[in-house]
Amino acid sequence: MTHFAFTTSPLDRCGNRRNDADFVENLRQSPTARFVQVRGDTVRMEGVNLFLQRPSRSAEMVFLGTEPEGHGWFALQGEGDGGDFQPLRGVMLAGHLPADQLSILAQARSLVHWHESHGFCAKCGAKSVMHDQGYRRHCAACGTEHFPRTDPVVIMVALHGRNILLGRQSSWPPGMVSALAGFMEPGETIEDAVRREVREEAGIAIGRVEFITNQPWPFPSSLMIGCLCEALDDTIKVDAQELEMARWFSLDEARQMVNGTHPEGFRAPNPYAIAHHLVREAIARS
Repeated sequence: MTHFAFTTSPLDRCGNRRNDADFVENLRQSPTARFVQVRGDTVRMEGVNLFLQRPSRSAEMVFLGTEPEGHGWFALQGEGDGGDFQPLRGVMLAGHLPADQLSILAQARSLVHWHESHGFCAKCGAKSVMHDQGYRRHCAACGTEHFPRTDPVVIMVALHGRNILLGRQSSWPPGMVSALAGFMEPGETIEDAVRREVREEAGIAIGRVEFITNQPWPFPSSLMIGCLCEALDDTIKVDAQELEMARWFSLDEARQMVNGTHPEGFRAPNPYAIAHHLVREAIARS
C-alpha cells in the first residue's frame, strides 16, 4: 500500500535515554539540532521549508528523537516568536515537505497540544510540570503522573457485492465523500467499534471486519485504524446528526472518484488521508 501522511518518521524516540539529562542537553546544544515550532494547528515555516532554527528565547521543549545521523529534534510552543505560521493541513496538502518531516510534525503537534491543554492535574487541580523530556507531566501536590493520550478512531469502507458504502458531512468541500469513521469507546474491540459506528451512522449491519492499515492523525492526536468490512444488508438509514448523506457506490464509480472523473462530481478524499487508500484497497480487490 502507498505511504500516506504522517507514517514515515525517521526518528529514534530514544525512550530509554530520555531521563539522561546530559544526553538530551548535548543534543539540544549541538549546532545540528532541529527545532519545530507549533502554535495551535499551525507550524512555523520559512517559505516552503520548515523553520528549524534555534529559538531566540528560552522555552520549554519536548524532545522528539534523533535522526539516523544523530541530529536531535525538539518541539516547542511557538507563541511570542513572530514568524510565518501556516496551517498544518495546508502544509500537508501543499506537498512541499518531505514525508519524513510531515511525520515528525505529527509527533510535534500532538505533544505540544497535549502540554497546552493539560497544564493542571486532572485529579486535584494543581499545576503540573513537564517531566521525561515532554512525555509525562507530574503533579507535585498529589503525586499523580499524567501521560500523553492518543485517541483511537476506526475508519472503514463497507462492501456489499460490488458496491462500497461512503458518506459525507455537510462541512466538507462540495462533492467529497469518504469512509465512515468514529471514535472507539472504552471496552470495545476494533471490530465492535466498526460494527457499532456503521450501524449508528448508516443503519447497516456488519459481519466480518478486516484491519488494513493505520495512520497517526495529529488533529489533535488520533490514531486512525483503517478497516474493510462486510455489510450484511444494503438498506441505508442515515443518522442526520452524523452525516449529510450516505450511499452505495459501485466500484466503477469508486475508480471515477479516485481519478476525478465521476459524472456527478463526487470525489474521493485526498491521497494524504487513510480513507483514500481504503477506497483504493476495495477497488484492488474487485
